[in-house]
Amino acid sequence: LGDDLFEEALPPGLGGVGHHGEDGVVVLLVLVVEEDQLWPLYLRFVRSYSLPETAIRVYRRYLKLRPEDTEGYINYLISIGRLDEAAIKIAEIVNNDKFVSKEGKSKHQLWQELCLLISKNPDKITSLQVEPIIRGGLQRFTDMIGQLWCSLADYYIRAGHFEKARDIYEEAIQTVTTVRDFGQVFDAYAQFEESMIGAKMETTAEMGPSEEDDLDLELRLARFEELMDRRPFLLSSVLLRQNPHNVHEWLKRVKLFEGKPREIINTYTEAVQTVDIEQAVGKPHTLWVNFARFYEENRQLPEARTIFDKATKVQFRHVDDLATVWCEYAEMELRHENYDRALQLMQRATAMPAKRAAYHDKSEPVQNRLYKSLKVWSMYADLEESLGTFESTKAVYNRIIDLKIATPQIIINYGLFLEEHNYFEEAFKAYERGVALFKWPHVYDIWNTYLTKFIKRYGGKKLERTRDLFEQALDGCPAKFTKPLFLLYAKLEEEHGLARHTMALYNRATKAVPAEEQFEMFSIYIKRAAEMFGITHTREIYEKAIEVLPDSGAREMCLRYAQLETKLGEIDRARAVYSHGSQMSDPRTCKSYWKAWQEFEVHHGNEDTFREMLRIKRSVQAQFNTQVNFMSAQMLAAATKEVQVSGESLDEMRLLEEQARKIAEEA
Repeated sequence: LGDDLFEEALPPGLGGVGHHGEDGVVVLLVLVVEEDQLWPLYLRFVRSYSLPETAIRVYRRYLKLRPEDTEGYINYLISIGRLDEAAIKIAEIVNNDKFVSKEGKSKHQLWQELCLLISKNPDKITSLQVEPIIRGGLQRFTDMIGQLWCSLADYYIRAGHFEKARDIYEEAIQTVTTVRDFGQVFDAYAQFEESMIGAKMETTAEMGPSEEDDLDLELRLARFEELMDRRPFLLSSVLLRQNPHNVHEWLKRVKLFEGKPREIINTYTEAVQTVDIEQAVGKPHTLWVNFARFYEENRQLPEARTIFDKATKVQFRHVDDLATVWCEYAEMELRHENYDRALQLMQRATAMPAKRAAYHDKSEPVQNRLYKSLKVWSMYADLEESLGTFESTKAVYNRIIDLKIATPQIIINYGLFLEEHNYFEEAFKAYERGVALFKWPHVYDIWNTYLTKFIKRYGGKKLERTRDLFEQALDGCPAKFTKPLFLLYAKLEEEHGLARHTMALYNRATKAVPAEEQFEMFSIYIKRAAEMFGITHTREIYEKAIEVLPDSGAREMCLRYAQLETKLGEIDRARAVYSHGSQMSDPRTCKSYWKAWQEFEVHHGNEDTFREMLRIKRSVQAQFNTQVNFMSAQMLAAATKEVQVSGESLDEMRLLEEQARKIAEEA
């Protein structure tokens, strides 16, 4: 009905409609058409003619009833070139929190459209203040900061305000906080400078060169080069704005200023003032150390000392950081041959604080816990050894042990230092103190050094004392550390003691060492017994080894034992050993064992013994086959039992497996 009324009231070809005529049509149509059906038809009608003023009035009246259709009005305004009012409308819906886009656009997308519209058409949009709008967007939409800055600069470029655009770019690259935004802004800035240079060159080519134009062109080229040179520094600033407590970025920034001492000093100064120790990423003490080292490299020791002195008062998170500062301070003095000053620094670092604190007590400042830093004490001990006296060095080592911060290596170093000065008993006392401080396995190195040095010093002169030390070391010693101690102990007895004691020690060792080292220990035992008492004395050891070792080791021992008996001409004993070892040698996997027995029978046996060997081989193979079948049967029985417990009935396959199991059991 509405379409018919439009066709009758407004025939095709109507050139224009007056305001009163329009109202008349509306009144006529309202009488017969529902409101929701009328407006779409009416809007379609006014858009179909080139009547922008009329259409705008209709849209304004329509939006009073249906404000949610504002986007349609905006699209129409853009299509007829009314960009100023379109921008105003977009700004209204962006600022209206209750507005919901019918086209499914988010506030973010609407804001992008607004920024694009006002930045691309600065000459057509006059009712809005562009810069405040975009700057407001910078606060609201932090994920499109780079794009907004570029839009604002583009607005001024299109408006012809090039210096203002340059100021905007400079402000942007000094304030953005992400590398992505920086990349967007910097690329746009560089492109702008290139376009300015290109435009100037084209103008000069057309108008002819002049001195003023040449100077202007050189200025623009210099500005562009300076911008490109600044890029690494600007990027570093962006990363530091992201996290001003990033130590690594500060150190990278210092490298950028290589060859510019003033800038380097300013950067280090800013870094140590900016970085918060608690929030620091990296090691803050490296800033102080590198700062002081910079002064040192430039031969300004007083300034370097000042930096180190300040660094020693900083409240670092970890004691080790402060210890590193003190050690670097002392090393700097050593590099310049100020040995007394280096010793004084170590004395200051290790001095007992007014308030003692536990090393790991984080409630106390690191300065109160430094006296327990092994790093500082180790360097102090090294300096005293090199530059101090015997008594002062000894006092330092004793202090370390008294503070209970010594390591096994410190104890060993102390003992070696005393030994170098021929204080052997003092060295042994130091080892005794170390043994009392540590438990297994940490005490192993101390015992090993102590026993080696003691034997080297006294040999067999103090045999009973040495034996007591070995027994003390072996008491409570874990199995994995017993082998070297037993070998050293046995060597002592072999060289200075009794042969039977040596054999007793090897016998103890075969029981004390881990299972994986037993074979090797038995091999050493047999070798030493043969050398000391003759080959025949090894028979008992072989028999014990075969009894104790697992099958693989026992099999190898049987081969060696049989070869020994063969060499001695004891053919029957050798055959008995082969027969004994065959019981643990599966012919399918231990072919080398059976080959050795076969060769033995070929050389030393006869037809009967060879047949006996083959019979035993078949018997052993049958035995191993039976064991395999028995294990398979057990697995089948267990599986069958599980199925029965779960309540599942046996199918045909299960029945066949049950039959196979019974056959295996009967066999």
